[in-house]
Order: sequence, then structure tokens, then C-alpha cells
Amino acid sequence: MLTQSPYILYSDGEGNIFEDTSLYATGRSGWDAMPVPVDEWIELPTGGNLYELPGRKGIGIDVETGDMRLCEKGWAVAAFIPPAHTGLYMAAYETEKDAPTLPLFCYTAAAWFDEKMYVPAVRIENDIRQEAEGYVEEQIETGTTKLLAAYPHNRLIKHLMENCCMTYTCPAARNLAIGRWECPVPVSPACNANCIGCISFQPEDETIISTQDRLTFKPTAEEIVEFTVPHLETAPFPIISFGQGCEGEPLLMWETIRESIIEIRKHTQKGSININSNGSMPKAVKALCEVGLNSIRVSTNSARKNIYSSYYLPNNYQFEDIVESLKVMRSYGGWTSINYFVFPGMTDSIEEYEALRN
Repeated sequence: MLTQSPYILYSDGEGNIFEDTSLYATGRSGWDAMPVPVDEWIELPTGGNLYELPGRKGIGIDVETGDMRLCEKGWAVAAFIPPAHTGLYMAAYETEKDAPTLPLFCYTAAAWFDEKMYVPAVRIENDIRQEAEGYVEEQIETGTTKLLAAYPHNRLIKHLMENCCMTYTCPAARNLAIGRWECPVPVSPACNANCIGCISFQPEDETIISTQDRLTFKPTAEEIVEFTVPHLETAPFPIISFGQGCEGEPLLMWETIRESIIEIRKHTQKGSININSNGSMPKAVKALCEVGLNSIRVSTNSARKNIYSSYYLPNNYQFEDIVESLKVMRSYGGWTSINYFVFPGMTDSIEEYEALRN
């Protein structure tokens, strides 16, 4: 347990990170830098990373005077926290005029004390399925080679193994490579939302660059069934998930998904069939539930329509549709959850809390 606020970190621009013991670290909520309560700092979990933020000076609290000031020794530092954790404050910094645009990552506040790195975060999920400690690189490489050899003509396996698993180190794709738990099934190259922070597609004139390449083809039901049935049959606690970060909106391909589920269930009744979706097409969700879809995770950045619409910029659907999709799944006795994008200063406001609770 920390007994005092930890110190601010800074980077020398060459990959080296130092602490400045004249400044306590702060966090950012919305636009405001502020002190972080001591009991909200935890050790940076295994699998976390540190980033330097070029063109940005960190904001700290002077140890002697208690005043806020910039750390002038180098660039600000932020942390990426691994799955199962939620950040409570973003990195607090001041951006210089010619600072480069940052990539679409999560920039949680980071600090140092007594030879340890700290972040303001809380663990929200006890499931171990995507913990960094659970992945053995040799097993992943062996599994990838075996899958590529077993399905030499399957475009989806090639995409999942070469891009998702080996290039982007996607936790779900890595689990597929070692034959356990969740099997990702990207299915749609297109999307009916224009999310400002889309990680797989950005307009060419946009200064923000997407962090990964989107699926570029429409898989067939045959390609999907070919590798998902063996996974459901042999993996421990198996689940297949349509809708991944490397694709568009899977409900746009609902006919292919429906055909796949029907065929999968002819071969095996094992495991769960899930879709990660923006929930934009309740009628499609209903059609999929009728043939065996039994889990849906709907993405949203807010429980308020105006904030949702401003970020998602939806095409041919509205906020009410995502609520209806959740209700449809519940009416079939399936599992529903929300993929809730947390943004300190907005997500944790009283107005947002009340909207989510309702």
C-alpha cells in the first residue's frame, strides 16, 4: 500500500524513463488535472506498458509548495493498462504547439514510488483468459504454424494468425492459436457507424492513423464452420465470437452468420456463440437468436443518446436500436453485456451514472 502520492515520470525522448522526485504525479479527468487519491494507485499490472508522449510536458504537484507546475525535464509519460482493468484518470499534460498527434491508444496516468510503477486503476474482471502471464510465445508460434498448415486455403485463418495473432498480438487470436477458450471470428469488412476513434479504419485526410488494418474480404460460412467446429469440440470452456476489433460491424453480415450458426450446430452443441456488436439491427439479432446465438456484447461510449450519436455517427440506425438488441437477447434467455468505453470526466459524471442506471 502506498503511504504517499507517487512521483511523476518523464521520458528523455530516447526510450529512457526517469522519475522527478520534486513533483507528485497527477491525473486528468475531462480537461482538468488533479491530485489522485493515494488509495487509487495500484502497481502497474503485468502486461502493462509505458508510453512517452512527445511534444507534451507532464503536470505535477510541487513537493515543496503544493502548487501545480510542468515537468520541464522531458516528455510526459502514460501507461497502457492490460485487459481486466479500468483506468480512473488519464495522463495529465500540456501539449506544445507542434506536438505530433498521438495514436489511438489508452493513456492512463503513470507514476513511480519505491522502485515500482503505479497507475490509478481498478481491476474489474477476475477472469484470467486474457492475462499476459498466461501466454507462452513458443506455444503460440507452434499453434499458429499448425493452424496455417491445417487450413491452407482458409482466408480467415490466414488473417487471424498472420495479422491478429502474430502482428497485433490480439489476446483472442492468441487463445485460438493455443486451442483454448475464446475463438475470434471477424466477418465484416464494412461498418454502419463512423466512430471518431475507430481503431481499424480512418479517413485518408485524418491525422489520426488507425492502429490496425481491417478485414478486407467477406468470409464464407464454409470458412467459418471449418475451424470453429473443431474449436468448440476440443477447447476448454469454448466460445466463438463474431465481431472483433479488426473488422466492421458483424450484423451487416448477419445472413452469413446465421448460415454459419445453423451449420455449426449440426456438428456440435458444445460451447457458446457470441457476437460483439454495435447492436444496430435488432431484427438481425432476433434472427440469429432463433438459430442459436446466445450471447451479445453491445458497444457504447455512453448511456446518453446525444453523446453516443456524436461519437458513433451512426448510419441508418439510432441509439434506441442498441437498447432493443439487448432486450431481444434477454427475451431469448441469452447473456447480455455492455462493452463500455470509459473516459474519465465523462463516464464517471453524475449525469452519465444516472443514464446508465436507468
